[in-house]
Amino acid sequence: MCSRLFIFSNVGASFRRFDTVTRNKARTCKGMGELIGSCYVDVTGAVVSEKSPLSAAVDRLVASHTLHGSESLCKILRYLARRAQEQPGVQVKEYQIATEVFGRQADFDPQLDAFVRVHAGRLRAKLSEYYGSEGASDRLVVELPKGSYALTLHERAVASGGNGATADSTIAVGRASTPVGKQPLVLVLSAALITALLLLIGWLVANRKDPNAVSREPAAAAPAAFRVFWDGFAREDQEPWVIFSNAAFVGRPDTGMRYFDASKDRNARILDYYTGVGEVLAVHNLDLVFGVLQRSVRVKRGSLFSLDDAKNNDLIFIGSPSENLTLLEVPSTTEFVFKRIEKGVRAGNVAIVNVHPQGNEAPEFLATPSNVPLTEDYAVVALEKGLNPQHSELILAGTTTLGTQAAVEYVTRENYLNDLLHGLNVSKASELKPFEAVIRVKVARGVPVESSMVALRLPKS
Repeated sequence: MCSRLFIFSNVGASFRRFDTVTRNKARTCKGMGELIGSCYVDVTGAVVSEKSPLSAAVDRLVASHTLHGSESLCKILRYLARRAQEQPGVQVKEYQIATEVFGRQADFDPQLDAFVRVHAGRLRAKLSEYYGSEGASDRLVVELPKGSYALTLHERAVASGGNGATADSTIAVGRASTPVGKQPLVLVLSAALITALLLLIGWLVANRKDPNAVSREPAAAAPAAFRVFWDGFAREDQEPWVIFSNAAFVGRPDTGMRYFDASKDRNARILDYYTGVGEVLAVHNLDLVFGVLQRSVRVKRGSLFSLDDAKNNDLIFIGSPSENLTLLEVPSTTEFVFKRIEKGVRAGNVAIVNVHPQGNEAPEFLATPSNVPLTEDYAVVALEKGLNPQHSELILAGTTTLGTQAAVEYVTRENYLNDLLHGLNVSKASELKPFEAVIRVKVARGVPVESSMVALRLPKS
């Protein structure tokens, strides 16, 4: 299967461009060609046969504004479309979606993890939104009925030219279908019997228990730790801003870039649309968690941040003040402070200064020197009150981009989040107060593999 894969470039070995360019014709397929629905495309891009109606409808959905940025939902949609065409009539299981689409482990238990059901509920909502807005004129409608993971494709009901009745047909995916208006009359029922049947069906639908239905409660299917920690940010009335760092660079991507230096780069053109790989993956992880909570976030790069954002919204900062300069304009950490080293062999590196060391804590936390492969980093996870005390700020920042990625993972993975809540002695959302913490991050081959909390400061009573 030829799936949509987002590949972000790296400049040198340190920087990643966050901007995603969608190229509808960019497909990388294995072998001599690939079957996409019923459209076989060879290596030259020539179409050997026509796409099926379902494939075409799914392509329109994936390219739509409604599903833009919803990569997880697009993956489910394409997977279910392929299954509907290759194995029509065969029910898809939650377990299959979890393991084959999202790579969950073999011990995944749908009874304990509602991940798939939540995403299916979001997909149904997006389908309804699309066909009620930009897809209002589409002749064919894709649906995912509740209680099932079998996609259906039917023709939108339209008034016929003769007697004013409406025609509505479901297209059997993968099989020849009877044209609309030419289907045989199988059974004629009296008006009274039809009414009785409709009433009976309505009663059954209203009273049945749908095992795949997503609860209307904001975070009913989410792990308890998510509901406790993210309650203040996952409100119905407002989406938080995620502000990711994009440091100022000078130079050219093709010949080399470096951090902007005010002392010698005053006349140089500044590039402020690049960010680290950790920030990219951090935004993705936050989007997944808010999806489980049936909420969403808004994303903005640091250079576009304004104080109005700080006054009127909850904020999640990704990246340290050394790159996310907007953190210098709002309340930030006071116990663990980021500082760039100016002299010595570590000049240019960033350290986390421990303002008031306690016990055996180090006075500062430093990652592996930048001239050797990174094996250890440190990051700050902090919850602060905002400029407007009615709003909160969450700061997730490492001394390197991988530390930043680990900081976000620390509050988006259930096992880490349970450790944090235990350290804070918090079991209910109402108990969560401002705090500052430092985590140590072990790195292997450019990937954070393990994190642990090494220092914690709670609000003074």
